Amino acid sequence: MTGDERRRGADDEPGPEPASDGLLDDLPETGRGTGAASAPESGRPSGRQRANPFHASPGGRRGGPRASADTPNVIPFRGHEEDRGREEDRDQAADRDRDQDRDGAREQSGPDASAATAPELPGDRDASGGPEAQAGTGGHRAAESARGHTPPADQQPSAPAERGGERESPAGAGAFESALANAAAQSPRARSRQAPAPMAPQYPPPSRSAAPEPAEPGGSAPAGGAAAGSPPVPEAPAGHGGAATGPPTPSEDDEPVNAHAAASFPEQPDDRADRPGEPSGARAQRPAPEQPPAAPAHEPAYEPARTEPDAHAYSDAEREAVYRAIRERRDVRMGFRTDPVPDEVLRRVLDAGHRAPSVGYSQPWDFIVVQDEDVRARVQKLVHAQRDAYARALPGARARAFSGLKVEAILDTPVNVVVTVDPTRGGRHTLGRHSQPQTAAYSTALAVENMWLAARAEGLGVGWVSFFEERDLAASLDLPPHLEVVAYMCIGYVDDFPPEPELALGGWAKGRPLHWAVHRENYGHRGLPGEAATSLLEETIAAIGPLNQRALKDAEERQAAMTKPPGSLGVLEEVSIRMSGLVGECPPPVPEPAAVAIFAGDHGVHAQGVTSWPQEVTTQMVHNFLDGGAVVNAFAEQAGAEVTIVDVGVAGDLPTVPGLLPRKVAPGTADFTRGPAMSRTQASYAVEAGIEVARDLVSAGNRCLITGDMGIANTTPSSALISVFTGADPADVTGRGTGADDAELEHKIDVVRRGLAANETDPSDPVGVLAAVGGLEHAALSGFILGAAAMRVPVVLDGVIAGAAALASAAIEPLSLNACFAGHRSTEPGHAAVLSHIGLRPLVDLEMRLGEGSGALLALPLLQGSVRALRNVATFDSAGVSERG
Repeated sequence: MTGDERRRGADDEPGPEPASDGLLDDLPETGRGTGAASAPESGRPSGRQRANPFHASPGGRRGGPRASADTPNVIPFRGHEEDRGREEDRDQAADRDRDQDRDGAREQSGPDASAATAPELPGDRDASGGPEAQAGTGGHRAAESARGHTPPADQQPSAPAERGGERESPAGAGAFESALANAAAQSPRARSRQAPAPMAPQYPPPSRSAAPEPAEPGGSAPAGGAAAGSPPVPEAPAGHGGAATGPPTPSEDDEPVNAHAAASFPEQPDDRADRPGEPSGARAQRPAPEQPPAAPAHEPAYEPARTEPDAHAYSDAEREAVYRAIRERRDVRMGFRTDPVPDEVLRRVLDAGHRAPSVGYSQPWDFIVVQDEDVRARVQKLVHAQRDAYARALPGARARAFSGLKVEAILDTPVNVVVTVDPTRGGRHTLGRHSQPQTAAYSTALAVENMWLAARAEGLGVGWVSFFEERDLAASLDLPPHLEVVAYMCIGYVDDFPPEPELALGGWAKGRPLHWAVHRENYGHRGLPGEAATSLLEETIAAIGPLNQRALKDAEERQAAMTKPPGSLGVLEEVSIRMSGLVGECPPPVPEPAAVAIFAGDHGVHAQGVTSWPQEVTTQMVHNFLDGGAVVNAFAEQAGAEVTIVDVGVAGDLPTVPGLLPRKVAPGTADFTRGPAMSRTQASYAVEAGIEVARDLVSAGNRCLITGDMGIANTTPSSALISVFTGADPADVTGRGTGADDAELEHKIDVVRRGLAANETDPSDPVGVLAAVGGLEHAALSGFILGAAAMRVPVVLDGVIAGAAALASAAIEPLSLNACFAGHRSTEPGHAAVLSHIGLRPLVDLEMRLGEGSGALLALPLLQGSVRALRNVATFDSAGVSERG
C-alpha cells in the first residue's frame, strides 16, 4: 500500500462507507469493542462521514462485507503477526468451547435445558460475578492486561458503564451505531457497574490536603475528589505500621543513599509483595509467564560432544583476571602521570588489538602511534572547537554540568593511538561482508576493545576522544582518503582508576542494568538466564514501590524547623516532602537536568470532523519542534530543559535526525467510533515504548521528566479515556480542544458517546481501554509515567492528554501516582475531572490549553524551587533565630 493510499481521505470517490472500520476487526480480544461484530443491514446507510485515512478498501470496493483476516481493513504495522497468532489461538479455543457447550447441552433435560442453551446477548455476561466480586481485583486484572492475557469467554470485560442515563442514538447514525448504543444502555452489566473509585498519591494524607477545585467550563467534574472522600491510599511499607507493598526503597535500611543510584532498578528485582487492593497472596497466585515449548518427543534435543568438566576453561585465578580487567576498564581523562610507556608494553597492547576477530579475517584496522607534541596540539585544537560547539547546543542545566567535565587528555598522556578502518580491505569478495558492509568498522571496534583491556592489565589508563570532525582529523594526520578514523585513544599511566565510570560519578549519566538488555528468543521477552521470561511492563510494575516513610518523616521535621512560619510555602511544602519520599532521602537532589518528551501520533477519529485542523498539522508541528520554533521550545529554553520528540504514531514520514526518536507502532489509530482504535498488542507496544523512553532519559542523567504531546484530534480520545476511568458523562469531560464552537462541541460530545458505545471498555483492564478508545501517544505517555515511577524520578504532568494517560497508568499501578506532579490545570473540563480523581493539585493555573508540555514546563521551576528551599534554607537552630513562643 502506498503512502497516498494510506492518507486517502474525504475527497476519494463517493460510495457507501465500509461496513466495518475497526482496527484489525478480525481479532476479537479483550478490550476490543463490538464495533466489528456485525455489518449494517443491507440498504441502510450508516451516515455520510469522512473516510478514515488509515482504512484500505479490500479489492478496491468501498462497501460490502468486511475484509477477511487475510486483508485487515487497517495497516497493521507492528504487532500484526502477534495479533494474528493470538487470533488463531482464540479461534481454536472458541471451537473447543462450542464443542463442549454442545456436548453439555445434549446431556441436559427438564425445564433448565432451554435456559442453558438460550443464546446470550452481548454485554449480558458479568466477567467477575457482579459488583461484589469485582472488589479488590483491579490489580490482578491490570497484571493480566500487562501480559496481554485474554480471559476465557466467561471472564471477558464487561460492557461500558451507563453514562448519564439512557443512551441516545446520534443524529444521522445508521442502524449499526443505534443498535450499539441501545445495547450498551440496556445491558444489565452497564446498569450495575460502579464508577471507579478516586485515587491519590501516598502523600499528603487525605486529612491534610484539600480537594482541587475543578474548573467548570462546559460541565461539572465528578464529585468526590481525593481529599473530599476517602480514597484508598496504599499502605505504608512493613516496619512503618503497614503491610509491605514492594521492595525496600532507597535509604530504608539506614544506609547512605547515592542520589544518582536511587533511580536505578535493582540488578535482579525481587518479586513484589501483595499490592493494595489485592487479596493476600494474589501475587503468588498469578499465572507464571509462559515458557517456551519443549522440543517434540520425536526430535531429540541436541547434545554437544561430552568433554571433561571445564576442560577448556582457565584456572580460577586466570579467569578472575580476565573478568577483573573487564570490570575495571575505565574511560580515563584525569589523573595521568608523565611516566613514559615502555616500547615493549605498547607493543603488547597493539598486538592485543591486532588479534581481534574480524570479518573474513580481513583485519581492516591500522594503528597510528602519535607522540609528537605538535601533532597532538593540532588535534587538541580540533577537539576544543567541537567541544565549544557542543556546549553551546546544550540546555541550561546540561551546559552547567558539562562545563566541569574534561573530555580529552591529549597532551596529558605520553602517547596517543589513532585507530582507523579500511572498509575495502580484503577485496571485493571478503567473506561475511557481502550483505553487511559495516562489519569492517565493527571489526575495528573489537580491536579497540582488545587494546583497552590489555592496557588495563598493564596498568595503563585509556581515554577515548570523539570530539572532532572525522575528515578534519583525517586531514590533520594526512590519512589516505579511503581510511576512516574509528577511535582516538590517549594512553598513559594513572594515579588511580576510579571505582565507577567518571560520567556516572559526576552525575552525567547512569549505567543500565544487565536485565534491561537481555531478551529471550524474541525482543521484548525479558529475563536473565535461569529466570522466567517476563515483559517490560510486568518488570516495570514490579519495580514501582511506595514512598520511603523515613524520608517523608525527615522532610516533615525539616520543614517544621526551617526559618519560616509552618505551612507558609503552601503546596510547595507538600511537593518537597513527597519528593523526599520518592527519591528516598531528605533533602532530595534538585530535579535537574529535566527533559520533556513530546509523544506524537495521529488519530483515526479525525475523520469524524472533531476538529477543523487538518491532520497533516501533526507532522508539520513535529518539524517545527525539531526546528526549535514552537512554544514548547521557548519554554524549555527558559527552564533549561531538554526537548525530545517521540514518533509513536505519526501518519506522515519523518526524518532521521537528532532529537527525534523513531518509535512508530502504527501510522495513526483507527476511527474508534467504528471499532477499537488499535489492537491490544499495539497498545502494549506503545506503553513499552514510553517506558523505554523514560529509562533512556533517566539513564542519560535526567532527574525530572516532563510529559508532552502532539496529535491533531487527540482531545477526543482523551475525553473518552477520562469518561471510562472516572465514570463521568462525556458531556462533562469533553471540551473545545483547539477552539471548537458550540455546534462543533456538541458534535464532538456525540462522537465520544458513539465511540464508547462501539467499544466494550472496562476500567480494570486499562490496556484494553487504551486499545479501544485511546491514542498511541496516550498509551506511550502511560508507559512514560510508569517508567518514571519505577526509576523513582518525578514526572511533571501537562494538561488533559497527559491527565488521561495518568488515569491509565494509575489503573495499571496505583503507586505510580507517587511520582506524578500536576504541572498546571488546563481549561479543558476533562482535566479538572482528572485532577479530582487522582488527587493532584496543580502548581500553575493560567487558563492554558496548548499542550506540547508547555504548562508543565512553566511549573518545573516551582518543583525545583521547593526542593532547593528544603535543601538550602537554614533551620532556626543553625541560624540562631528564635522560634515562635
